[in-house]
Amino acid sequence: MTKATRVGTVPPRCGGFVSLVGAGPGDPDLLTWRAIQRLQAADLVLYDGLVPRPILRLAASAACVSVSKRAGRSTLSQAEVTDRMIAAARRGQFVVRLKSGDPFVLGRGGEEMLGLARAGVPFEIVPGVTTATAAPALAGIPVTHRGVASAFVVVSGHAAEAYERLVSSIAPGSATLVVLMGLAERARIAARLVTGGWRTDTPAAVITSASQPNQRVWTGTLATLGRDLDVDREDPGVIVIGDVVALAADSALSLPFPVQEIPWQPMTTLGL
Repeated sequence: MTKATRVGTVPPRCGGFVSLVGAGPGDPDLLTWRAIQRLQAADLVLYDGLVPRPILRLAASAACVSVSKRAGRSTLSQAEVTDRMIAAARRGQFVVRLKSGDPFVLGRGGEEMLGLARAGVPFEIVPGVTTATAAPALAGIPVTHRGVASAFVVVSGHAAEAYERLVSSIAPGSATLVVLMGLAERARIAARLVTGGWRTDTPAAVITSASQPNQRVWTGTLATLGRDLDVDREDPGVIVIGDVVALAADSALSLPFPVQEIPWQPMTTLGL
């Protein structure tokens, strides 16, 4: 089995190598220096749909190919993505597999790592700033805070089978709940928590396009989380549930993206 590159090792310049790279929440300024180096050296970049264009422009000499799986739309299956990485590396190319946030936080990076290892393709992991903590932080919400929350749980919200068992196992108010990819399921998630004993007035927040110029923040409660939000469903969104959300109001004035109330609008006015 091929081992991952030792930390600090520079991939061979001649190619034949794969970097699984975290793109962070979206702002190029939040990329790691190693991620920038890998993008600038890449021959091929296979990127997720949430990666914005300003980051892709750093890979000026590479062919950039979208392998988006957003909202059920997939150009390639997971197996096909892995096969493409393997084939390109065997042709001697330096491949960057670019993933939003961190490759190992709900990004299927582990599956791709194992596929590369089984194929004998040399690879490395370049961690990224995970949106699970970056989005709340950029909205002035600490996921942990002394006397308020000593733990946080991150869950995928794209479908009930992905979150229901874990959400049901969390004692009411015992931890901050961070939901990725869950905007469409937010009403069901809120209802499940309330059924499980969470207070209806538990603070909640929705952050969309975190770290980008169009970042928006909605704050409310579990009772209002399921209402129709004036947000673009194509924008990446993070849900934060817990008493730490109430701390955002104290920090809003010092943030580059102030917390704002997004007015409720009927779905019919949004063209959805």
